[in-house]
Amino acid sequence: MDTKPNNLLISGSLTKGVFKLAGPMFISAILQNAQSLIDLFWVGRLGSQAVAALGISVTILMLFFPVAMGIATGTVALVSQLSGAGRDEEASNVAGQSLVLGLMMGAITGLIGWFFAEKICLLLGGNHEIAKLGGEYLQIYFLGSFTVFVLIMGNSVLQGAGNTVIPMIALLLANVLNIILDPILIFGLLGFPKMGVRGAALAAVISGIIAAGLVVILLSRGIGGIRVRRSQWRLRYGIAMSILRIGVPSTGQLFARTLMQVVLIKVVAFFGTAAIAAYSIGLRIHQISLLPAFALGNAAATMMGQNLGAGRADRARKASWVATSIDAGIMMVLTAVFFMFAPVFIRIFDTNPEVVRIGSHYLMTVSPFYIFTAFAIVLGRALSGAGRTMATMILTIISLWGIQVPLAIVLSRYCDMGTQGVWWAISIANTIHGLLITWWFQRVRENLSATANLPVFTEADT
Repeated sequence: MDTKPNNLLISGSLTKGVFKLAGPMFISAILQNAQSLIDLFWVGRLGSQAVAALGISVTILMLFFPVAMGIATGTVALVSQLSGAGRDEEASNVAGQSLVLGLMMGAITGLIGWFFAEKICLLLGGNHEIAKLGGEYLQIYFLGSFTVFVLIMGNSVLQGAGNTVIPMIALLLANVLNIILDPILIFGLLGFPKMGVRGAALAAVISGIIAAGLVVILLSRGIGGIRVRRSQWRLRYGIAMSILRIGVPSTGQLFARTLMQVVLIKVVAFFGTAAIAAYSIGLRIHQISLLPAFALGNAAATMMGQNLGAGRADRARKASWVATSIDAGIMMVLTAVFFMFAPVFIRIFDTNPEVVRIGSHYLMTVSPFYIFTAFAIVLGRALSGAGRTMATMILTIISLWGIQVPLAIVLSRYCDMGTQGVWWAISIANTIHGLLITWWFQRVRENLSATANLPVFTEADT
């Protein structure tokens, strides 16, 4: 097996290089979404309270997700730049620290979840029965959450090294195992005890352990030029802090976005149950529509880091624009589709005429501005590949909390626009966010270089 990333990352066709990375990452994103749908499908057979408990549990898990993704962002930036520079040993040291940080953060998360799972469910509005079921699910999931963190870190190491196929295979393996284990553990088939929602959590944990184990084993064998030896599984302060310096702003950005969604749901809830349902459906469709943007953005991050490390800053910038242009084209197609078939998409999830009406207005109002979201996500991820995460965090907070949230409240309640005011607030904020990120990318493009951002690790660090 070829252990080095394909040279399309730092030479040759930019378009082929972007697609080489983005294709497997797009499939991985679909697999990640599919896993939650698999759990929902089987848990749905247990009744509405079980479904509500799972929904609250997933919301709680999303609050911890930014911590993992922050470390992953720092990992991709450093591993990609070091790999591009041919400093494979240092890249391997970063990989080891990423896995150690994932293990530590997963353990801390697990302890918090084990002791406070049910209380957190109650805080989010679940009744005592739902909170009890949610607590049962979360306690088991959190107990094994370190495997989820390790899997995310391992996949980010491989992504930074230019290998996105192995993470895709690992997630596919996890999904297949989850499909098999869910009915067995939930309903007590093949002689196993009936565990209900706890069975769904245990199935996810077991699947995660095996997938994470596969990635760690492959990294220990030198996949993609990165080899994590046993000696590298110990905390090294200098390298860990380099990862966190890049990752913490990314964590802050994701937290700001997650909390904004909570506030926005409360704003929409003022207009009734149909409005909440319409927004929830529209948001899910919106998130699925953004999967290509995140895949292409992650590809841009890796291309940026690899080429900066190789001293090819001009190619790094061009790769970012190629990925952005591809996603902008995809978003234009999606806009046309939603304009023509918005009611059809909403009816897939809810046939209530009022929900269909409000949800259709959401899609038709927000989708024309998806092109600006493409610029924000792809160029923002490219900047993270260069280690420039502080500015993107600030610009994201300005767009979400300085523009979107206040505007949603003012337009919907004080300008008598109802839910349409919220949809316009989202559209305006997305536009401004995309323009701000593009402006910043253009502003710093001449200053993007590996020498400015890539740390030199001393003997004490390694």
